[in-house]
Amino acid sequence: MNDFNESPVERDVSVYPRAIVDLARNPPLYTRMNDFTSSAFMKGACGDSMEFYLYIKEGVIEQASFYTDGCVSTRACGSVAAQFVSGKRLEEALAISPKMILDRLDGLPADFNHCAVLAVMTFLKAAAEYLLQP
Repeated sequence: MNDFNESPVERDVSVYPRAIVDLARNPPLYTRMNDFTSSAFMKGACGDSMEFYLYIKEGVIEQASFYTDGCVSTRACGSVAAQFVSGKRLEEALAISPKMILDRLDGLPADFNHCAVLAVMTFLKAAAEYLLQP
């Protein structure tokens, strides 16, 4: 993945509130997990891809992480989603919605609302993979 400051998509961060840029530059839980219980990959309509990793034990998401090749918005949305579900019972985490992410990222330009959808859908796919395991 390109360094944040070198990516052509990242060059104009002036449309974002400072808090979103800071979150995208140092997103918590931004890593590929080696020992996961479930994972998922999705590619958004914009071309950004996202991976979500879950370590679930006794119905609790003990660890969640994400990885993306995407823009500021995708990184920020993935980070908020991973933080939201971490430590929650799976049933509780399934209540996540794009609106929750957008509310948390107050000031995300409306053109990038689809990034919240990508983050939620990738998490839900990872959760479904876990639930469908024999």
